Amino acid sequence: MTTPPRLETLADLRIEIDRIDAALHLLLMERGEIIHRLIEAKARQGGGSAFRPGREADMMRGLVSRHQGLLPLDTVEGIWRIIISTFTFVQSNYNVHADISGGDAAMRDCCRFHFGFTVPYVAHQGAALAIEAVARSCGDLGMVRAEAPAGPWWRGLAAPDAPKIIARLPFVERPDHPAGMPVFVIAQPLAEAAARDVVLYDVTIAHGDGTLTLGPRARGLEILSHFKDGSGLSLMIATETGLDDLRETLVRAGAARPRIAEIGSHAARFDLREVQNLAAQ
Repeated sequence: MTTPPRLETLADLRIEIDRIDAALHLLLMERGEIIHRLIEAKARQGGGSAFRPGREADMMRGLVSRHQGLLPLDTVEGIWRIIISTFTFVQSNYNVHADISGGDAAMRDCCRFHFGFTVPYVAHQGAALAIEAVARSCGDLGMVRAEAPAGPWWRGLAAPDAPKIIARLPFVERPDHPAGMPVFVIAQPLAEAAARDVVLYDVTIAHGDGTLTLGPRARGLEILSHFKDGSGLSLMIATETGLDDLRETLVRAGAARPRIAEIGSHAARFDLREVQNLAAQ
């Protein structure tokens, strides 16, 4: 006569949960030890930026692409963002300077979701002030809405030694994202590890240099923002093609002598809906 299998009790399941929680904590501490060794290795090799926006984008894409089960994706992404950002902070302390001219609540939510509560949050009334704070710092980040409300703020990124855009958040776009407001992350120019799938430019067309006739999306470029004043037209343009192609497109569209300055770059946008639609086909 065989003995029927014993049904699991709540106590059994709680023991399993405690075992998993302890294992997770041990793995986080092990990750911390590796970060400690990473800091030492960087010091031996002459240092380097703690920020790796391209690597972070790849990590988040992989995470959401393989996720399944009961745990909400928002929670998983939030946990990993805190792990990544906090261990980056451990490598080299930094602040996040946020432009709250369009409202503090949404920007604060974005900052806390992507960077957690360990990284200090510093609010500024205007993109220019956030950019100036990053420029004066020794490794801080800035956050500006992709559609900032006040003027051609991106001009503050045009000088060769000025801070530059290094990322666009969120890394994974999807409906009802708890921190879905598109924001640009700004940092001192990265000597390495910059993600360059999309390159951003400040384009200025002075009065008398022609009349631009260009759709919002033309030949691989996107006009993210524009501003017109007494000196002419300023554009913030994102493109996946090269600088020569951008210049040729602008000239063909009627701009005789466009002034172009690179203001940063970021990883290609990753829309989870598109991935899921392709997988379903």
